[in-house]
Amino acid sequence: RYLARVEELTATDTEDSALSYGVVVDCGSSGSRVFVYFWPPHNGNPHDLLDIKQMRDRSSHPVVKKIKPGISVAAADPEQATPYLRPLLQFAAAHVPAQKHKETPLYILCTAGMRLLPERQQAAILDDLVRNVPLEFDFLFSKSHAEVISGKQEGVYAWIGINFVLGRFDHEDEEDAVVTVALGDQGESLVRKRTVGILDMGGASLQIAYEVPDSGAFSSPQEEEAAKSLLAEFNLGCDVQHTGHVYRVYVNTFLGFGGNFARQRYEELVLNQTYVHNRLHSQQTGLSPEMPFLDPCLPVGLEDTVTRGGQTLYVRGRGDWLACAELLQPLLARPNSSQASLVGTYKAPIDFGNSEFYGFSEFFYCTEDVLRLGGHYSAPTFTSAAQEYCSQRWEVLTQRFRGGLYSAHADQHRLKYQCFKSAWMYQVLHQGFCFPLDYPSLHTAQLVYDREVQWTLGAILYKTRFLPLRDLRQESIRQAHASWLRLSFVYNHYLFFACILVVALAIVLYLLRLRRIHRRQLRLAQLTLLWLDKVVVPPLGQGNGP
Repeated sequence: RYLARVEELTATDTEDSALSYGVVVDCGSSGSRVFVYFWPPHNGNPHDLLDIKQMRDRSSHPVVKKIKPGISVAAADPEQATPYLRPLLQFAAAHVPAQKHKETPLYILCTAGMRLLPERQQAAILDDLVRNVPLEFDFLFSKSHAEVISGKQEGVYAWIGINFVLGRFDHEDEEDAVVTVALGDQGESLVRKRTVGILDMGGASLQIAYEVPDSGAFSSPQEEEAAKSLLAEFNLGCDVQHTGHVYRVYVNTFLGFGGNFARQRYEELVLNQTYVHNRLHSQQTGLSPEMPFLDPCLPVGLEDTVTRGGQTLYVRGRGDWLACAELLQPLLARPNSSQASLVGTYKAPIDFGNSEFYGFSEFFYCTEDVLRLGGHYSAPTFTSAAQEYCSQRWEVLTQRFRGGLYSAHADQHRLKYQCFKSAWMYQVLHQGFCFPLDYPSLHTAQLVYDREVQWTLGAILYKTRFLPLRDLRQESIRQAHASWLRLSFVYNHYLFFACILVVALAIVLYLLRLRRIHRRQLRLAQLTLLWLDKVVVPPLGQGNGP
């Protein structure tokens, strides 16, 4: 297993004609990226998935290219969609061997940036790509290969990618923990390797995805209806008759619950509450630098301003992490918003006694960049370190930063908002998603086995899941043809000897017949001679009469 991971980091052998390739373009909100993947022939086991890996160039760097801004810039002029993606597709075409282009599938998948556009503009951009990309590139590309995917699809693809890299779809390996999964409505079940759930907090949104082994019962028709939109059931296997790779995954995206957006919501809350408090009590808190609002979510002594709608609030950090966490609790609910809320939203049950989660993005940055606690998550350890950080004076923190005591990824923005973001992460995890404080199986990470895992890997795994059927059928045909040749050879072999035997037997019978005929003729000849002797030859003395 470890040798296989090392091999994934080496340059891809493009001289190997047996390799197949695939190209995925991620059209995001701020930019677009192209990823090139490859895989060897399927191993012939219908229960195994394709062994897809990210292609690496001669310098062993991942074959990926990014351009800015996002494809939504083509909304006003859809005919610019193909020229916009041309640099990415040219990059991919230069790395995939030319003789493989016609059999290399190309998928153009658009996410949040395109979802914000009206459907008419989305369709116009996709139509331009479907019409013009095949005129310039020989990739295997059709209308079904270009689409705007939902947040739910994106979450499922991310979940597939992570679990594939971790080897959780390899059911023959029994070293890892297992789980009992209920299949269908017939009460069938199977025991297979336990998958991992993922938590991902960006700047604007929060996402969670995890397998739901048991369909369970719903408390109300409303809950059942909500579950339908949040549960995805799919078969990753190449044969729909095989249920070994049927998964039921809960996926939900919470807009406005990312780290940066949550800070904006918090600042609006503080500003409004402070102005209301000032009016009720005739105070001037936060209206001048001399009387600032003491913000528990900022380091001690840090001075800042919050401006909203022409109003300015002067704040000064007081570094009280517990008070900060308490202030953030109301932000878990969004009663006046149509967007999903962490409170009151249907969440599929999690077996915290037999589950495992990975936390990415802000979950990793909050634990690692400053606190240096990335990896295995422990709530008591994290809480203690976060409180200690928040209680430090801003001058001390900046001095430590200049002294290189924090991660190389840490910057002034991280130092300033680490207290707030660590409290927000804690509340989201333990109050929003109800993870127990003693939950032992959460890992925060940026890389999995020393590589970044993109949702595009899960996308191409799902899109190409039926390709092994082609290899299996070709192998069956070859085996059947070989068997026929062997049977044909054996059959002809015996037929040849049978013919020789028949011919030999015929010759023997013919010779025996000739021998009998010859003997019969000899006897007839002897009888004829005998008769002639008796009838034709006169007796002695008849010729000398008196």
